Amino acid sequence: MPDGVPIQPKDGRSFFMLPQAPEEANYYVYGTPGEGAHQYAHPSMLTLIFWVEKEWAATEKRKFGVGNISMADKASTGEHRSHINGLQVDVRPMRKDGLHLPVTWQQSAYDGEATAKLIAIFFSHPLVKQVLFNDTRIPGVRRWAKHDDHFHVGLKLGTK
Repeated sequence: MPDGVPIQPKDGRSFFMLPQAPEEANYYVYGTPGEGAHQYAHPSMLTLIFWVEKEWAATEKRKFGVGNISMADKASTGEHRSHINGLQVDVRPMRKDGLHLPVTWQQSAYDGEATAKLIAIFFSHPLVKQVLFNDTRIPGVRRWAKHDDHFHVGLKLGTK
């Protein structure tokens, strides 16, 4: 390997960490724990995120926030027990001001129209099974506890 060429971190399942700050990306990252520790993704999830990113960028300048996916090697973080197979991702709702900060669907900074557009892009992909989010004015979403400040996207694949 040539010096200076970074290799994307990979876990024992051969899941790669979502690139954390690629040039000109149309997404930003957040999550707990930080620095990508909770962003190891099944290859199909990475494909979905990159596909949504390109579809989103076709009509929107603001970036969307990608949060927790999976810890390396199926480690669990308690609150995110469903995030162990790399097939679940949390995404922040869009803000009217474009800041890369949390917002709930009840706050005035929340951009419901843009969030609905982003969720519609996710739903248009054939692998998307569900979107859990508490703004039920958005078609197709299901309410779920503690999903006021992010939506949860699940894919239709078996676990690996």
